[in-house]
Amino acid sequence: MQTSLETLGALERRLNVSVPQDQIESEIENRLKRLARTARVSGFRPGKVPMKIVAQQFGAQVRQEVLGETLQRSFSDAVRSQNLKVAGYPRFEPRAGEGAPSGFEFSAVFEVYPEVRLGDISVVTVERPVLTLGATEVDKTIEVLRKQRVRYEPASRAAASGDQVTLDFRGTVDGVEFPGGNGENMTVVLGEGRLLPDFENQVTGLSAGESKSFEMTFPQDYHGKEVAGKKAVFDITLRQVAEPRLPPVDAEFAIALGIPDGDLEKMRQEVTGNLQREVKRRVQARIKEQVMQALIDSTQLDLPKSLVETESQQLAAHMQKDLEMRGVRSTQGASLPAEMFREQAERRVRLGLILSEVVKANNLQARPEQVRAVVEDFAQSYEHPHEVVQWYYASPDRLRDAEALALEENVVTWVQSKAKVVEKSVDFDEFMGKQ
Repeated sequence: MQTSLETLGALERRLNVSVPQDQIESEIENRLKRLARTARVSGFRPGKVPMKIVAQQFGAQVRQEVLGETLQRSFSDAVRSQNLKVAGYPRFEPRAGEGAPSGFEFSAVFEVYPEVRLGDISVVTVERPVLTLGATEVDKTIEVLRKQRVRYEPASRAAASGDQVTLDFRGTVDGVEFPGGNGENMTVVLGEGRLLPDFENQVTGLSAGESKSFEMTFPQDYHGKEVAGKKAVFDITLRQVAEPRLPPVDAEFAIALGIPDGDLEKMRQEVTGNLQREVKRRVQARIKEQVMQALIDSTQLDLPKSLVETESQQLAAHMQKDLEMRGVRSTQGASLPAEMFREQAERRVRLGLILSEVVKANNLQARPEQVRAVVEDFAQSYEHPHEVVQWYYASPDRLRDAEALALEENVVTWVQSKAKVVEKSVDFDEFMGKQ
């Protein structure tokens, strides 16, 4: 086998391979002989079929198989001999040699992995969020849990912010209805931002049974392009006003939060523990986000187009599946274009290459005890943690997710040991509401 390597670009290569013709023909002949022992051909007993008949019946298929296997094997051998790290899948092309062909010749065009040279991490500054958890923060969290269990009861008064209203509406632009411009029995909570401010201001102050007509101009950047920046006329009728009722903090509320005996002190302890774990996760996430961005910013490398394309397609397929599970169907079976996800794909590929190099260069592979700690920490959020741990360890695929998290934690710890880490006090409400 003869090979030659051409450089087509920063990462693109062309590998030319030539396999002697007699080697190909010898393999074809040997396979046909083996096939002749068991081949079934009408008019002949098994094992008694003449080689000429076997070659006529199966020669084309066997040749195709041999050429395909030779192509794959020769390419793999050539890649190993050239010490190449192939990124993505090669594109095979037939190669016409000069003069009479002396063998099976082909070219493989592919990309190689780039060299990753990490920048100076010592100049990076990582901010570690610091916040105090006390009785006040626990009370705020309990208040959030109450709001999550809010009930609405009819009120015989004008609608105000925080109320749940039910209304009919009809909108026109230049006297013509527009898509999404009318509806019946629409329920919305005032103040949540689901309605445009100008529209919500007209609803606020109305009582059940009242109607109103008003003009409103849509924002220039409104998502409905057909009405963006245009003046519309709306007719609305308020059907119902319902005011919020939060559950009292009592034994029934504690039971709803998973405290079987309804003990309020146990409930506070449970809320405190969950809050501490959530704050810890968010602090780690904030630090991790900074670390990953610092690695990207400090490392320059060329990205293999094939890896970016594959990642883009996978992201598009994942989003398509997610939308379908939510009941959103594409028109006429159309798929989401991979180009929509190119920027995200480039970031993921870039970060993956950098993390792989950092882990290899600094021996940061995840240890079994680290993986176990990740799984057990995650399981604490569930009612039966031991069952969650068993569920993870029952599947190698699920366990790989935990291994990836442990590996990333090792990278984050390593970067913090090299970078400048400064503590920054953060507001509880801002910090818990941001993520």
